[in-house]
Order: sequence, then C-alpha cells, then structure tokens
Amino acid sequence: MPSTELLVELREFVRERDWGQFHSPENLAKSISIEAAELLECFQWGGDADRSRVIGELADVLTYCYLMAERLGIDADEAVANKLLVTRGKYPVDTARGTSTKYDEL
Repeated sequence: MPSTELLVELREFVRERDWGQFHSPENLAKSISIEAAELLECFQWGGDADRSRVIGELADVLTYCYLMAERLGIDADEAVANKLLVTRGKYPVDTARGTSTKYDEL
C-alpha cells in the first residue's frame, strides 16, 4: 500500500518531466500489462528468477497501478480493501482453504 510520501514523490516525478500528458487511463492500462509481461518474463524458464530483476519489474507494475489510480481519482488502498471484502465473501475459509478452485465451483 502506498504511503502518502511515496505518492507525493511519484506525482512530483511525473510533474517534473511533464509526463502526465501521456498518462491516459488507456496508456496506463497498456503500461501495466506490458510491465506485468516483463515481470512474467523473469519466470519464463523456471521459478528461480533473479530477485533484483523481479523487484524492479514489480516496482514498475505497482508504479503504473498507482499512477492509474491517481488519474482515475481512486484511492488505491480503499480499492484493495473493498476488493478484499468481496473476495472474502467469494472464498470462505471453510470451503476455500488449501484449494485453488474458482469460487463458483467450490
């Protein structure tokens, strides 16, 4: 979950470079997908990925997610907390524990 200080720093980084003009929701969604693919590429040939590369790619994904939430006026912490409530309802502990079965098949 991003701290207020981190969000301020991220906003300033984008402002200094005048990159906000490129941060449409569409472009940010594309960037999230591209960076997620680069994260996945770390594991392309097995689960023993280079940790520093994984951290860098994960940071890119999170950065674009924070930027998209910012652009859309969404509180990222609140969105995650609300989604967790919904997901808890779909996957009750007594039926979902230890299984990867989708909620509608539990």
